[in-house]
Amino acid sequence: MNAILRLLALVTLTLLLSAHRAPAVEFQAGAAAIDISPRTLPALRNGGFIEASSNRVDDPLHARCLVLADGKSTLALAIVDSCMAPRDVCEAIKRRVTDATKIPADRILIAATHTHTAPSLMDFCLGCRKDPAYADYFIARVSDGIAAANTRLTPAEAAWTPFDAPNHTHSRRWVHRADAIDNDPFGDQTVRAMMHPGYQNPAYTGPAGPVDTGLTVLSIRSTSGEPIAILSNYSMHYFGSGEGFSADYFGDYARYLESKAGKPDAARPLVAMMSQGTSGDLHWMDYSQPQRRDYSREQYARELGELTLTALADLKYRRDVSLAMAQTELALGRRLPSAKRLAWAEEIRSKQATPRPGNLPEVYAEQALWIRDNPRADLVLQAVRIGDLTLAAIPNEVYGITGLKLKAQSPSTVHMNLELANGAEGYIPPPEQHYLGGYTTWPARTAGLETDAEPKIVAALVSLLEKVSGKPRRELTTDFYTPEQREAIKAARAADNNRENRGAGE
Repeated sequence: MNAILRLLALVTLTLLLSAHRAPAVEFQAGAAAIDISPRTLPALRNGGFIEASSNRVDDPLHARCLVLADGKSTLALAIVDSCMAPRDVCEAIKRRVTDATKIPADRILIAATHTHTAPSLMDFCLGCRKDPAYADYFIARVSDGIAAANTRLTPAEAAWTPFDAPNHTHSRRWVHRADAIDNDPFGDQTVRAMMHPGYQNPAYTGPAGPVDTGLTVLSIRSTSGEPIAILSNYSMHYFGSGEGFSADYFGDYARYLESKAGKPDAARPLVAMMSQGTSGDLHWMDYSQPQRRDYSREQYARELGELTLTALADLKYRRDVSLAMAQTELALGRRLPSAKRLAWAEEIRSKQATPRPGNLPEVYAEQALWIRDNPRADLVLQAVRIGDLTLAAIPNEVYGITGLKLKAQSPSTVHMNLELANGAEGYIPPPEQHYLGGYTTWPARTAGLETDAEPKIVAALVSLLEKVSGKPRRELTTDFYTPEQREAIKAARAADNNRENRGAGE
């Protein structure tokens, strides 16, 4: 009997020691960067109101891909140098990746950086059409990039942290003085707030909303200390480039981190990436100050890179990194044009002298007819948890205030928002911002969802974040606005401003 008890005790002790030594999860990571620069030139370029093309590549475009696994599930993220990738393009990529890797489509996240100097992947991107040849090439190349990252899975450890970078993003949407309200492209005096007011312009009183100045970084390395990937997230629209195709500052930032944090002789080089946050109304220019001269895109990227390196130096890595991901679809309506707006559009189109729109009224006339024919949209929303870090993936251009709401309510205190992810469903101003008018409220494929889209999207994403975290949301205790911003919104509401563009016309 004693021998049996001793044997049982020995077996129990062995099992306990084994459990103590074994990691809680088997965290693995693999990364790859693949060139997606156009091979056929010229190619159509979107990012402006009017269709344009480029016949040169100024710096390479990439799909920067990351695959993560924890022994129970595998998920993939791809940050692509594109202005925006519509849902049909993203789903084509996911089908190919699933066929090649068996990673389920609802465990794949594809987000555009929003460089404004990339080939067009979407029809009716304001005045620009899709470049079909490039879209086919893009789908194949991004698929290959994710598959390559999957082949490089290796035991890994990760760390993450947020920090504040208030000097590199600012509000680009400012409130007009009450006596300086502008006309919209439809001929109505509705523009009480507008993008890019100019430096210290006396016709404007101040920003229309708050700024999310937080930069969040996820660093992943092998268990032997070899850098694998750095995923950063920051809310700044883009810096601006020349006439050629360019990854904008997103590429500069990635290359800077790779040169400083990577190892030149590594068999698998570090893949750094900057993802787009909630920058629908944010930009690097500070319009409250005099214009900065002799300030380059490369300098901007280097400054953010140096801040990131400082944050990385203090990180504590962990190997017990579990993963979770959830997805839902949200059906929303679009703000339909009234009979008056459709008559205006038909008249503009009947007088158009060129095959493609050549001015703002022609662009928005075409958009009004497109919205009439496409009254609904189905959005893919995702939430991801990597250890204690959460991510929300949103197929829209999102205001800074919306990003702040998501960060404040996420069950995790460290959170990233990735806009223009898994689709391109346009700007989603909060309902109150629609009353101020301006470019992001003019109905178009890139700005056409119902006025209540933003709160519905936020509610769905917070629920997903609760699901992946297994924890309740945190309480939202502020509306983030200043007294001056509240007064501007109150006055616009009282005037029932921007009625037609809010979809409340006749």
